[in-house]
Amino acid sequence: MLPTVLYGQWAPLSQSGRVSDLLAHKSPRGFAIRVLAWPTGPAARGSSMFPALRLSIVAAALAALLPFAALSQTPPAPLQPGDAFGEAVQLAERPIIYLEGQANWDAAYDTIVEALRTVHSYLDRAGIKPAGNAMTIYIGADDTGFQFRVGVPIAEAPADPPRGDLALGKTPAGKAYRFLHRGSYDAMDTTYEAITNYLDEKNIEAQDIFIEEYETDLRSTPDDKLTIVITVPVK
Repeated sequence: MLPTVLYGQWAPLSQSGRVSDLLAHKSPRGFAIRVLAWPTGPAARGSSMFPALRLSIVAAALAALLPFAALSQTPPAPLQPGDAFGEAVQLAERPIIYLEGQANWDAAYDTIVEALRTVHSYLDRAGIKPAGNAMTIYIGADDTGFQFRVGVPIAEAPADPPRGDLALGKTPAGKAYRFLHRGSYDAMDTTYEAITNYLDEKNIEAQDIFIEEYETDLRSTPDDKLTIVITVPVK
C-alpha cells in the first residue's frame, strides 16, 4: 500500500498513533506534510517496507519546501548543561484551570498569551494561587491551525469552579519525555523537528497530545529569552 499524503486536513493524532504527525504541525508557518499510511506501532518496527520509495517521497517534499523554510527558520538558543532533552519522567495528575479553543498558527503566540491573561485574571479575582507553571496542552492540529487548552495548575479544586469560557480539569498523567527549548517562540520549529526525530529514532509511541510548559512568563518575558519545557506523554 502506497503512502497517502494529506494536506490541510484536520486530523487528531489518533488517526495515525504517532506524535510526529501532531508535532509536524507545530509550526506557525504551516510547513508540514502528513504521511498517514505508513505502518506504525510494534508491528511496523523493523519493517523495511518501501524504504527507498519513502525516502524519495520525503526528499522530493523537502526539496520543494526548503527554499521557503530557509527564509523563516530561526535557530533556538543553545541548551545549557543539565537541560533536559529526551528525559523520561512520570507526570502526576494535577487540577488545572484552563481555557479551551482553537487558533491559526499565524496567531499562535498572541492567542496563547491572551488565553494566559484570561486564566490569570480569573485566578487573581478568585484569590487562587498558581501551583506550577502555566502551560498549553495541544489536543489537535492541521496545516493551518490547532486546538488547545491553555491553563495554570492549582493546588486543589475550588469549591466554586469557573464558568463560561473557563473550565476546571486535570493535567495529563503517566510516563512522558521532556525536551527543553531556549530562545524565541518562532525558533521552536527547529526544536520540534529535533523532538520528532528523537521519537522516531527511539521508536517511542506517543499519546495524542503534547504540552508546552512555560518556565518563563510568556506575558512579560522578551521573546528571545523564553524557556519552555515540551512534554510528550507516551503509551
